[in-house]
Amino acid sequence: MELPKFLLGDNTDYPTAIFVVHTEYPRFIINLENDEVEWLEDFTQEDEKELEAEAENLIEQATAFYDREISRYEE
Repeated sequence: MELPKFLLGDNTDYPTAIFVVHTEYPRFIINLENDEVEWLEDFTQEDEKELEAEAENLIEQATAFYDREISRYEE
C-alpha cells in the first residue's frame, strides 16, 4: 500500500490536539497544539546530527500540510 507523506489524525481522548503523521523516513507524529514531536524511529548519534538539520524543515512541511488541508475544508 502506498501512503501519503502526511496524514491528519485526531483522538477524542485529546479533544484539542491536532496530530500530523509523517509516514516517510524519519517517521514522526507532531501535535500541532503544542508542537510536541514523537519520533517513530531509533537514531544513532550520527543520525541525530543529520536529523537536527532536517527536523525543522520537516516540521514546517507538516504545518504547511495541515494549513493546506484546512483551507480545502473551508472551500
